Amino acid sequence: MKHNQHHDNAPSAGLQLQPVRFELTHPSATTVSVAGTFNDWHPTTKSMHFVGKGHWLKETALAPGTYEYCFIVDGQWMPDPTARETVPNPFGGRNSVLKVALSLEAGHLADAENAPLKNANKPKI
Repeated sequence: MKHNQHHDNAPSAGLQLQPVRFELTHPSATTVSVAGTFNDWHPTTKSMHFVGKGHWLKETALAPGTYEYCFIVDGQWMPDPTARETVPNPFGGRNSVLKVALSLEAGHLADAENAPLKNANKPKI
């Protein structure tokens, strides 16, 4: 299955891999994997592990960049229901978007840039 392969994840020399955790809760699933631009959309190379109570987990490491991905649940492709961002794919569905920061600190800075501003001088009511 081919998907939109436009992505900004070409690793540069010297960039360190960052830990990434994919999680899905799907109580009726018997097999779950994750495929995306990071593994050329191969649905079997990143099998997820069942950890109980319908919860599936896959830990890996990726170079900093932006990736598109989907979960494959019992052969059916689906976007990550907890993804902050999705984009349309060429099949009429959605791909989830994962942004891997240079470091944990850079990820927090990116989150802070998107957070609403709070005025510390504003009187509390």
